[in-house]
Amino acid sequence: MRSFIVTVLVVLLFFLALIFGARNEQMVTISYFVAQGEFRLPLVLAFVFLSGFMISWVFAIYHMTKLKLALRNAQKKCNRLESKLEGIAPSRDVDA
Repeated sequence: MRSFIVTVLVVLLFFLALIFGARNEQMVTISYFVAQGEFRLPLVLAFVFLSGFMISWVFAIYHMTKLKLALRNAQKKCNRLESKLEGIAPSRDVDA
């Protein structure tokens, strides 16, 4: 649920940036290493926002996958150790 709320918030911020850009129809000059181009401000804002969003999600998915794999390995190791422990020490009935 939390990720859904964050995604909706990001989409709302994206539309806010588009509205801001639509109100400012200025031409922006962007210089590359070998060339130069003029673009409208809404297009530049949308491209920069979306590219930053996509790069952030790629890093987030990478780290989430890495953590899930580490957790899965730790759970397997824990289960293996518990089964070894049960095989070594027989259960005792203690009357309290």
